[in-house]
Amino acid sequence: MSHHHHDNECCHEHHHEHHHEELGNKIIIIIATVILLVAAVIVEKKFNLKTWQLLLVYLVPYLLVGWETLKEASEGLLKGEPFNEHFLMAVATIGALCIGFLPGAEAQFPEAVVVMLFFQIGELFEGYAEGQSRKSIAHLMDIRPDRALVERDGVLVETSPESIAIGETIVVKAGEKIPLDGIVSEGSSSLDTKALTGESVPGEATVGDQVISGCINLSGVLKIRTTKSFKESTVSKILDLVENAQDKKSRSEAFITRFAKVYTPIVVFAAIILAFLPPLVSGNFSQSFPTWLYRALMFLVVSCPCALVISVPLTFFGGIGGASRKGILIKGANCLDILSDVKTVVFDKTGTLTQGKFAVEAIHPDTCEDEHHTRECQQSQLGDSVSDRLIHLASHVEHFSTHPIAGALRDAFPAEATDGCQVTDIEEIAGQGAKAKVGDDIVYVGNSKLMESIGVKWHPCHCTGTIIHIAINGEYAGHIVINDQIKEDSISAISNLKAMGVSQCVMLTGDHMDVAKQIAEKLSLTKYYAELLPSDKVEKMESIIAENKDGKTAFVGDGINDAPVLARADIGIAMGALGSDAAIEAADVVLMDDKPSRIATAIRIARRTLSIAKQNIWFAIAIKVAVLILAALGIATMWMAVFADVGVTVLAVLNAMRALR
Repeated sequence: MSHHHHDNECCHEHHHEHHHEELGNKIIIIIATVILLVAAVIVEKKFNLKTWQLLLVYLVPYLLVGWETLKEASEGLLKGEPFNEHFLMAVATIGALCIGFLPGAEAQFPEAVVVMLFFQIGELFEGYAEGQSRKSIAHLMDIRPDRALVERDGVLVETSPESIAIGETIVVKAGEKIPLDGIVSEGSSSLDTKALTGESVPGEATVGDQVISGCINLSGVLKIRTTKSFKESTVSKILDLVENAQDKKSRSEAFITRFAKVYTPIVVFAAIILAFLPPLVSGNFSQSFPTWLYRALMFLVVSCPCALVISVPLTFFGGIGGASRKGILIKGANCLDILSDVKTVVFDKTGTLTQGKFAVEAIHPDTCEDEHHTRECQQSQLGDSVSDRLIHLASHVEHFSTHPIAGALRDAFPAEATDGCQVTDIEEIAGQGAKAKVGDDIVYVGNSKLMESIGVKWHPCHCTGTIIHIAINGEYAGHIVINDQIKEDSISAISNLKAMGVSQCVMLTGDHMDVAKQIAEKLSLTKYYAELLPSDKVEKMESIIAENKDGKTAFVGDGINDAPVLARADIGIAMGALGSDAAIEAADVVLMDDKPSRIATAIRIARRTLSIAKQNIWFAIAIKVAVLILAALGIATMWMAVFADVGVTVLAVLNAMRALR
């Protein structure tokens, strides 16, 4: 493992540990607080302390558990965004701590600590559910080449790609990544560009062709004259895209945060009015003010939404857990939030809607014309049909090729049926195909360029896909159509989504227009865009997001090239089993079994989870309002308020547990 990669690994590990450590610290703080709180209660019962001495005793557990919340609340104030959930907690608990100093009021120190404790337990659940942070893009570095062989003064030197100047010649052996963009000056090979373009057909490269960094050289040795520095090369650009797309995405705030923005100001202003208005109206301000101030502070403490703060994260936690049992990994509560509101789903083609593997789709032997050919046909029909002979010859010629198309031909005609044919003189013709002698026949298998180079008249096919032409002894014998296969699951996936009220299903692909059209029709997609480069995909995605005002936009993909788009979408969904690590890192949702129909399941789970969360919120608010009215009238006591809160919390938690199923 190269040095560079190693650094990344470490940082990845470190990040992981950091998260665990944080959760661990939270648990320790919560336990310590409980112990200190019990100790404080014992001290209060045993010794007859003055109120301010008691305050000091309770401040120990209070500050221990509430320090972070107070910090966040004050930061919010400084930023001019005061009304977050932290602020609400701070005001309510500080209120509870101050009540005891009013004439004739009893101290509410334990409540202050308990309320803070509840809040932290809620935060703990939330932190745990968020789990693995998705910041680390360490795996993306797999496409980043970390060394290059450069030819200097006739000697090959191994160096880092950063140090290579434009116009130098680099050598890339079979199986290596191309480190920099350039033009092939010597050699020919096929390149695997799947990581970059998601394009499943390997590109061919011969002298004079432009090659881009990040591709894997499959077969021959290439000498490449560099045309761009490492900073400007395709790979660096893609890595940048991903890293920046993360920042462009406004994190949808968690449900509670949005709720707190509305709830907090209402409560705080209501408390202020409650403290000052009745005494001012009564005309006897100095006498009635302490009573109303007490009620106002109590109002604040009661208004503290413990039940919500625990049950809502728990509901989300449950939903995430329930989804993971179905093989859907959702990376955090806000992802569920967005998922429930998805109205447009954008798919990448290769590996998402299709399998990303080639297979023979049709065989079209050329019809017999002259007698020689007729004899040939009859002969082949005795043993086998014409089309079988065609595929049989083609698979023999391609028997040793590493090309995926050759693989498709071989799969169509299994090797055990080699039936003793002698295959000799195999010769690969880069960028065109291959020829070989099968028995006594000389067979050419390849694209139209190959047919033209040997002077054979070929004709195009009405099917879309990759067309492989075959010539036997200089005669055109027909062609074979090879295509990427649609996943069995894709059709139901699209119809399920439409049934759930997803208004648009769009496909983006780097593939040819005709292939895209055929697939879009088969799957009845709303729209499709073809022949896109990775950077075009991000732009297309941005324009789709801009058009889709009323709901959120999801993107489903599996390749490294999809990582920037996944990160840019409101919610990115990656195929987990076959997907590249980079895509999985950049996504918000990962489908472990690569079935696109799981997207509908994920949206269903998200919607159900949100409806449970909303039930909890309304239920908790209803009870709150009842207790608040009693508190304002001076009927309810502080403990009644805390009990109502705990009761509501328990019921809400039980409701939240339903989300797990």
